[in-house]
Amino acid sequence: MKPLLLTQFTATSCAGRGLDATLAALREQRGGLAPCRFERATLDTWIGEVEGVNVEPVRADLRDFDCRNNRLAQLGLTQDGFAQAVAAAAQRYGAERVGVFIGTSTAGILETELAYRQRDPQSGALPAGFHYAETHNPYSSASFVRTYFALKGPALVVSSACSSGAKVFGSARRMLAAGLIDAAVVGGVDSLCLTTLYGFNSLELLSNGPCKPFDTHRSGISIGEAAAFALLERVPDGDDSASAPLADDAILLAGIGESSDAYHMSSPHPEGLGARLAMEQALASSGIAAAGIDYINLHGTATPSNDAAESLAVNALFDGTPCSSTKGATGHTLGAAGALEAVIAALTLREQWLPAGINTSEADPALGLNYLLTSRPASLRSVLSNSFGFGGTNCSLLFTRGFSHADQASDGTSGNNGRAA
Repeated sequence: MKPLLLTQFTATSCAGRGLDATLAALREQRGGLAPCRFERATLDTWIGEVEGVNVEPVRADLRDFDCRNNRLAQLGLTQDGFAQAVAAAAQRYGAERVGVFIGTSTAGILETELAYRQRDPQSGALPAGFHYAETHNPYSSASFVRTYFALKGPALVVSSACSSGAKVFGSARRMLAAGLIDAAVVGGVDSLCLTTLYGFNSLELLSNGPCKPFDTHRSGISIGEAAAFALLERVPDGDDSASAPLADDAILLAGIGESSDAYHMSSPHPEGLGARLAMEQALASSGIAAAGIDYINLHGTATPSNDAAESLAVNALFDGTPCSSTKGATGHTLGAAGALEAVIAALTLREQWLPAGINTSEADPALGLNYLLTSRPASLRSVLSNSFGFGGTNCSLLFTRGFSHADQASDGTSGNNGRAA
């Protein structure tokens, strides 16, 4: 595939608002997980709640969209100059040539939970002020972002469980390749709600402490919430004198792999079949060999079966590549996780730095991974970000720095990533 340029990107989670706060938390190996205090949730678990989400309602002209999920989206869109970058793209190409592709798992389902508490005691009717289409409806996430920026291009939502926020990159790439758009706002947003918390509790997947991905004593996930976005554009044509040269530290989306093994509704394929297929496809589409990957941001949910399956898939393709899961810092943000971790992967390339797996103190030796317990600088040219969802819907994204993908595609070599450390 032809690489795409991440013109701008941003992330907001319990680890921090915006890139600087997110980077500081990861560098200092601290996360934002805390004991669950979410309204009406009486669960012995830890969650990743973004502080102050409900402090500021959505913009006045968008009041029908007002809900926790869209407030979180708005909070994310206003970080790191992202809104200004999107406005500039719309000015450059025209509003009808900018697409919107958002991943979410539950959208504004919390708004429906709240509405049910206020239903008419006689008829059971929901309150008149409840706006299903703009809040609970999964498409409401894309509709909100599209309306927020007054964009007129194609818009869609991917809701494929925990791979949603990654698979939107593939949807945007196909639209760009077809010439239907010139830029794409991609991302994911998912917010806390009782449906999610109690749903995962019913599956006996919640940890009663901060999650510990790939730890010998891992015991389950910590649910979080996040909003993360990127602006995708085509790489400027080098033959076009009007185009500015690509910066050495530019971040490119160089490969995408998607698979659907459909092994089980909530359990991963025990041998990591779909995960391996997604990673293989990401490598093949980029033209980069497995030896050319310098870091893998693992899906790493901290459940025994998920981490074991992903380890088998990784070990089938890679030999000692440094890896970690950043869910120990952010929690598992479900439909937003793919976008959040894609942004973190882009950050590792920009900063030339490897993030440790926070909360993990004893990497499970049975899994056989080169799992990072300490953050450190590194020379990175290409990184992989994995997102694997319920039902066996999987996605791997491959990012490179500058035009390093061209060198690697020709020789399959890797940067000095400190694998022997």
